[in-house]
Amino acid sequence: MTARRSTSMQTTLAAAVALEGVGAHGGLRSRLLLSPADAGSGIVFTRLAAADAPLLAQARNVSSTDLRVRLGAGEASVSTIEHLLAALRGLEIDNVAIDVDGPEIPAMDGSAAAFVAAIDEAGVVALEAPRRYLEIRAPVRVADGAAWAELSPAPAGGFHMDVEISYAAAPIGRQRRRMRVTPASFRAEIARARTFGFLSDAERLWREGRALGASLDNTIVIADGRALNPQGLRFADEFVRHKMLDVLGDLTLAGAPIIGAFRSYRGGHRLNLALVETLLATPSAFALVGGAREPRARRAARAAIAR
Repeated sequence: MTARRSTSMQTTLAAAVALEGVGAHGGLRSRLLLSPADAGSGIVFTRLAAADAPLLAQARNVSSTDLRVRLGAGEASVSTIEHLLAALRGLEIDNVAIDVDGPEIPAMDGSAAAFVAAIDEAGVVALEAPRRYLEIRAPVRVADGAAWAELSPAPAGGFHMDVEISYAAAPIGRQRRRMRVTPASFRAEIARARTFGFLSDAERLWREGRALGASLDNTIVIADGRALNPQGLRFADEFVRHKMLDVLGDLTLAGAPIIGAFRSYRGGHRLNLALVETLLATPSAFALVGGAREPRARRAARAAIAR
């Protein structure tokens, strides 16, 4: 049975909006400007430096998936893009120009909440072009030891996630969550879930020049079997919800919204991107659907004339 396909139009922001904050890994303050973009532009990052060329948010431009996702080509690079991408995909924003004056997207509070608030402030508008989707037609799967991730067809349409994590340490343990992703479910269930890390790993990461901007303000810090953050957890299973947030951001790099079902066990950025690359290298596993569709206003005008 062929999945039901959405016929919605492409979107962009109604106005530009700025954010500012510290990068979780580099510890540097940077400013971010999100601006409207034309239909078909996609999500494009531009570092505000003379030698840096624009970077399209697609898997072919990923240069690292070590703890965070980095885009890079030639002199240009920008890292820790996953939470912003998740907010854009979760709220169904197809086209946006992103200018950033530093090497890393600000961590904000470690979730996508600040990006959602910025998008709401800017507003969203429909464009005179139909959205195209990447519809999964056959399963694809990647594995790394006990960890694995897969995409398969979703007969009911839409995009579904089923994510399971397993850590020996409390308070994480084994957590699993399933959901159909819509703008409403994204806002309610995963947008506010924060990144997490273990205090025992901090000194090693600092020696490696990473996590220099991580703090209790933007990371759930775990030690002695508990979260050290004074305000505690936002959800009892905030850890798996954040992994779902990462999945949504990483899969945005497929270049189009996905119609299908994602499932993973003990996944992460590297496995998610390997799945995207495997999918794109397997043309029989997907089809691009959507395409030319008469804009709603034009259809209404024709119908009025016909009456």
